[in-house]
Amino acid sequence: MSTGITMASMSRYAILGCGSVGHAVAEELVSEGKEVEIIDRDEGRVEALRDQDLDANVADIRDESVVDEVADCDVVLIMSSDVEANSAAVGNIRGRGGDHFIVARASDPVSADELTELGADVVINPSAVIADSALRALETGELEYKARNLAEVIDDTDGRMAILVHRSPDPDSIASAAALRDIAASRDVEADIIYEGEVGHQENRAFVNLLGIDLVSRDDVDMDEYDTVALVDYAKGGAPTAEGIDILVDHYEHENEDLDARFEDVRSNVSATSTILTKYIQELDLNLSQEVATALLYGIRAETLDFKRDTTPADLTAAAYLYPFADHDTLEQVESPSMSPETLDVLAEAIRNREVSGSHLVSNAGFIRDRDALAQAAQHLLNLEGITTTAVFAIADDTIYLAARSKDIRMNIGKVLDDAFGEMGEAKGHSTDAAVEIPLGIFTGIETSEDNRETLLQLTEEAVRKKLFDALGVESSGESNGN
Repeated sequence: MSTGITMASMSRYAILGCGSVGHAVAEELVSEGKEVEIIDRDEGRVEALRDQDLDANVADIRDESVVDEVADCDVVLIMSSDVEANSAAVGNIRGRGGDHFIVARASDPVSADELTELGADVVINPSAVIADSALRALETGELEYKARNLAEVIDDTDGRMAILVHRSPDPDSIASAAALRDIAASRDVEADIIYEGEVGHQENRAFVNLLGIDLVSRDDVDMDEYDTVALVDYAKGGAPTAEGIDILVDHYEHENEDLDARFEDVRSNVSATSTILTKYIQELDLNLSQEVATALLYGIRAETLDFKRDTTPADLTAAAYLYPFADHDTLEQVESPSMSPETLDVLAEAIRNREVSGSHLVSNAGFIRDRDALAQAAQHLLNLEGITTTAVFAIADDTIYLAARSKDIRMNIGKVLDDAFGEMGEAKGHSTDAAVEIPLGIFTGIETSEDNRETLLQLTEEAVRKKLFDALGVESSGESNGN
């Protein structure tokens, strides 16, 4: 078969077998100014096609003589509903050494394989095409229905709306909440984005500051002042601290089965809640501000590790929609925040105390003040050659804090932490990014004092390393500094 033909140069087409599918294709090609020759064995159908000024002739597409009739055509579309006839036609053309571009109609996967083996360049299955079209129409209709329901719940708000994000929110949570706040504003409803804990990790703080996203601490508000309460990207942050949830949007299933929101959209088949909110922005035809577009795009990129983790077509199409509206200079600043001196100290300590077993690295950063530095240290250590999984732990405020990262697609680091420490603390996160907090007293059975700090650190180091390596299924060497 020749590979020199391009679709742009193809101007003459043959359609063998012209039922409803072939007729629809013929009309479209003619409307584009293409020359189309039709061959069908049904004399009545051919006569009707000629009445429409189409070039149609009577012949059985199984006959080898048909090959001579289509010799001058660039493309041959074999569209008969008789798959055996289609196979014969493909075989005849390829048997003569024809270099036409052949599109053939199949009826099922088996006949599709047979047509491909005979030499068809493209095989289509009308049933599959119709099913795909029906699913796309269903998805569009469902989104339209959900957008209408979401708008109705927001419209029922008499005063203000509270948008709760998970504890110590990440970019996906913050971006999704900002988008929902914009949707509420478009319907003349004011909303506050409310968080618990701290906005940790320098990258997250830079994200909030550079985009000017206003967040309100849970400690500074009275939830009774809000008429409508929404949970956005909340599942991995634990149980909500508010009752009477009206709106729930997430890409993780919630473990709390008692949640009974008036409006729910939980899609575990996408990788970011920002993707879901982008779809609503599109469906409601809202003017997208540069700040929210940038936030949503970064939320999707952060949650999918720049499209390298569990990325779905929906995530990609949402990102493609947001891309032209985003501020890419700001994105670059968010992705490359300056590193504080303490973070650098924590990273240095983690490098110095690292223990490696196979591709797994575990390290102790000692006593720290900025526990968010652990996440950055775990991420930086993941860049070491041969390392696929990292875990960095430290002690602060009578608590053991541990951050873990993994790029091993066979591992769920969130489950590893839960297996190792679930009985003593609560592990949060997912397959590539997780953390756990453990009360120091529960872990060691010793109360913290100035006199036993080093003893506590040594006991903690030995126990944490052992539990982690056991959960990872590897042996600890018992030595640090990379030995």
